[in-house]
Amino acid sequence: MNASPGQELPYTDTKPQGAPDFYFAINATFRFILRRLGLAGWKQYLAELGRGYFEPVNRQWQQGGLKAVAAYWRAFFAAEPDSEVTVEEQADRVEVHVAVCPAIKHLRAGGREIVREYCQHCFYLGSARAEAAGLTMRLHGGNGSCRHTFALPGARLPPQDMGQIKEATA
Repeated sequence: MNASPGQELPYTDTKPQGAPDFYFAINATFRFILRRLGLAGWKQYLAELGRGYFEPVNRQWQQGGLKAVAAYWRAFFAAEPDSEVTVEEQADRVEVHVAVCPAIKHLRAGGREIVREYCQHCFYLGSARAEAAGLTMRLHGGNGSCRHTFALPGARLPPQDMGQIKEATA
């Protein structure tokens, strides 16, 4: 994965948006890992993915600060089919307001049994990425609508309350 300054996403694609069937694969992969490695193994997998695979983007965030974080999420959700998302920049944080989660929407429309921990993946993956960039991350909501907050350490966000992350349901 390569990301260079001015390139918000670490990949290029000739289509304006991704294929939503990818969400089926993610859901199935999460189910497999949870069954095979348990919750602790799944959390470790997501943390390693966040630190390793996303390292070029994490470096962009570290170097570019909150402006780079906001630019990434705007580009990311612009490429996600059926998402309804706004990205709000503040002095000490970026808030990603997901009114319609494209993954949950597509999984429901496809009649899939959604892994109940599905929405927690955004926290475990996001917090590993934020930490690698010198930021903190919190998540509130889930099950189709949520708010991701990426903040400077000086923002002094309260610790993540895992009870504020809803379980996903069909």
